[in-house]
Amino acid sequence: MSDQPKTKRITLTTLRRMKSEGEKIAVLTAYDAPMARVAEAAGVEVVLVGDTLGMVIQGHDTTLPVTVDHVVYHTQAVMRGSQRALVIADMPFMSYAHTPQALDNAARLMREGGAQMIKLEGGATEAETVRALALHGIPVCAHLGLTPQSVHKLGGYRVQGREAHAAEAILHDALALQAAGADMMVLECVPVALAAEITRNLDIPVIGIGAGADTDGQVLVLQDVLGLTPNAPRFSENFMAPGRASIQEAIEAYVQGVKSGTFPDAAHSFS
Repeated sequence: MSDQPKTKRITLTTLRRMKSEGEKIAVLTAYDAPMARVAEAAGVEVVLVGDTLGMVIQGHDTTLPVTVDHVVYHTQAVMRGSQRALVIADMPFMSYAHTPQALDNAARLMREGGAQMIKLEGGATEAETVRALALHGIPVCAHLGLTPQSVHKLGGYRVQGREAHAAEAILHDALALQAAGADMMVLECVPVALAAEITRNLDIPVIGIGAGADTDGQVLVLQDVLGLTPNAPRFSENFMAPGRASIQEAIEAYVQGVKSGTFPDAAHSFS
């Protein structure tokens, strides 16, 4: 038997402390064991098994074809490579349309996949589902702003919350989801000022993607960080620059940018 102590996994308590102390949280997607292992070694605190796997792994145009079985499979793989990071699993499109279904599928992602938290998209209309999940001891990361599962309803991948009424609605949704029991929030493609206001008004950690540097942390898709995505979104950055000899060095550069507040800058943000 090894005498080496078991690595202590990052928890929600860790992330809340980081928010309260002003330490930025580095989040990255991963879909397999080797990349989860490298992300942790580079300093990433949270690994997201995102339904983005539909686009960057499966080659689809949207995240909509991803199923719960797909996310369970990839979460299992990530957990085999992960010892330290908090692992979040995405709830795919229409896997939480009603509360009993949400409870069953979230339980699968945690029981079979091994995730420590699930993530779902949607505003105050999802408050009842979030409340039920929270009451059953399931940690929830909410997702507001650009919600890719609603891409057809939104009319494409567009910045959300630029108009005053839309910004007010997103802030209202954020507060409602926190009150329902959400433990974390992702804000995607919203104006910098709105993201900063929401972050100030919430007690839970707020993670941005295309939301400026004033959130409590950042998340990017691994393939974007490594420069593997053709026509990558504006808010992403290729950290696999000349002089970085390995994937781990590229992820370390991303983590350093998040921690120092130099990433994202104005070029990766929206007004």
